[in-house]
Amino acid sequence: MTTKAETALTRGEQLSHFISHANQLVVPAAVRHEAKRALIDFLGVAIGAVNDDAVNAVRQVAKKWNAAGDARIFLSTTTTPALAALVNATMAHAADYDDTHPAGAGHPGGPCWSTALAMAQAHPVDEEQILLAFITGFEVMAKLGGGWVPGVGRNLQRRGFHPTSVVGRAGAAAVAAAILQLSEEQVRNALGAAATMMGGLQKSSGTHGKPFHAGKAAMDGILAAELAAENFVGAHHFYEADGWVKIFIQDGSAEIPPLDFGESWELLTNGYKLYASCRGTHASIETARKLYPQLQGRTITRISAKVHPMGMVNAGIMDPRTPLESKFSIPHCITLALSGYALTDTDFTQATVDDPRPRALLPLLEVEAVDGQSASSAFIDVWLDDGSVLHAHTDVYRGHAQNPLSDDELRAKFDALTVPVLGAARSAQLYDAALHFERPGSLARITGLLAGDH
Repeated sequence: MTTKAETALTRGEQLSHFISHANQLVVPAAVRHEAKRALIDFLGVAIGAVNDDAVNAVRQVAKKWNAAGDARIFLSTTTTPALAALVNATMAHAADYDDTHPAGAGHPGGPCWSTALAMAQAHPVDEEQILLAFITGFEVMAKLGGGWVPGVGRNLQRRGFHPTSVVGRAGAAAVAAAILQLSEEQVRNALGAAATMMGGLQKSSGTHGKPFHAGKAAMDGILAAELAAENFVGAHHFYEADGWVKIFIQDGSAEIPPLDFGESWELLTNGYKLYASCRGTHASIETARKLYPQLQGRTITRISAKVHPMGMVNAGIMDPRTPLESKFSIPHCITLALSGYALTDTDFTQATVDDPRPRALLPLLEVEAVDGQSASSAFIDVWLDDGSVLHAHTDVYRGHAQNPLSDDELRAKFDALTVPVLGAARSAQLYDAALHFERPGSLARITGLLAGDH
């Protein structure tokens, strides 16, 4: 918990103090459990994307560098922690099926868990230290990029920056610094190095660039911490009020959230996706799926949807032509759901994109971005040729922290992603190792189960 003495510190000093004392962090049982849920989801979405085109490209480049090391690229070779985390975090974000921070810090699981596992495979730390390092990095990333409107993350998105790529570097640097047990001064240098590498453009959505953001955040976070361990000196002022936030959001409109470490836990607000697409599409998908059972054999003449404005900022592609673009298209996701698709990872293919049924509905659809509407909600009206009008709405979509997936639902998602790749027995062993990660030997079990030849 943040003490009075700590609140007198500058923001940068608060960060470095928190990170350098990661091994002393007192974590409630619910937060520990959520950290392991995040690990389960991270492993599931990464393994499910092992053959993704973006992953193949990044993995091949990493293998060609031929860097020796003990960190495991999932289902592939070993290499340095930075390169393993680059590939594994890219893998985790490739399907846009990974966890989400509701206040705008992006997707913390990929950068933070990929860093934690890769660094732990190369350094003598136990499972307790790994778990605390992950929690530390997650809290740093989420608090830096959070804050409800007008917070940091949403302001970054409006200006074209991807929060996962921006604050993900600081989160990954925090994880790596905690595992390396850097001093407060070294942590400040690591955070400074991470800050000067911040970047990532939101317009990469619908291309391989967006999952690469998560991978590069992890890679750069590790690089920053390793540089600091070798006496690299970074700028210490980037995390103050006039620091990196002011550089990215120059009109000062972002309200910078407090670093109330230990008083509130961002992990308890983490969300896990039920649909393999941009989170901004989820309320619309869920609402459209409610209407689908009433539509068989009936002709639609008009569709009206009301969504939160940020949904159209992040997922406003009107006429997607590729599976990746479809994931960032509220209109297409609505018409897919109205056509009976479940919109899990297997539903975003070129055949789906080209399916004439949902594509024929696109010209009939009007999407209105409504100021003041909840980001977790959507409203859809469908007019039929017999004159009737069907209505459905969603207040809080499934997978949001206020409507969370149960452990059983998260297991079902994990199984659906991993069993086709690993087989049932190996998948079950991996799930058990993640669920009980605090047990000694869990890291070695996970590392062995993820050996492979991709």
